[in-house]
Amino acid sequence: MSYRKMTAGFGCALLLGGLMAMSLDAPASAQVSADQILEALTPRPLTRGLSGTAQPTMSEADRAYVQKLRNRTRSLSLDEREHVAAIARNQPSQDLEIYFEYNSAVITPQAEPQLNELGIALRNARLQDAVVLLSGHTDARGSDEYNQKLSERRAEAVQKYLVEKFRVPAANLTTAGYGKRQLKNASDGSAAENRRVQIVNLGATSEARQ
Repeated sequence: MSYRKMTAGFGCALLLGGLMAMSLDAPASAQVSADQILEALTPRPLTRGLSGTAQPTMSEADRAYVQKLRNRTRSLSLDEREHVAAIARNQPSQDLEIYFEYNSAVITPQAEPQLNELGIALRNARLQDAVVLLSGHTDARGSDEYNQKLSERRAEAVQKYLVEKFRVPAANLTTAGYGKRQLKNASDGSAAENRRVQIVNLGATSEARQ
């Protein structure tokens, strides 16, 4: 297995779930390079409000909750998914295109180049303390139960690949499946961009500050 160099352009959706193979109905998009992923996931210095004090990006309670996600060996429960989703809205994130076969959570050769770029980025020292969420999503076709399980299995497949191929610490990666509940393109439930895994930097033991 060869690892691609960090050279591709910016893309916009980690396409992962759904009931149809990506190669059948999804347009090809530019690969996101490791440098671009790293830039997207690196916390920015905190800006200061009118009072002159820095505005926190996350409450201490949420920060403590994120730290408890380390060393998780299973996907998040419903309540945990909702809590994490609320935290993730304000955290650095990146969508990527990942290809899976129909009704499968097996990493394909077409998926490997983009995952290799992700692996390189997550091995960077700037993210070594980060708790990274691999959030799986599907399109609107099929049942809620089917899509929920598929989104979980595919997020877990990405996690396994990163741990085995790049030795990304498993403790730093947590997975969650959201099925078809968070459509990226709500006006077209079957659209390719709905089938994705989102990468979110939930936080670290230390954050960039101004």
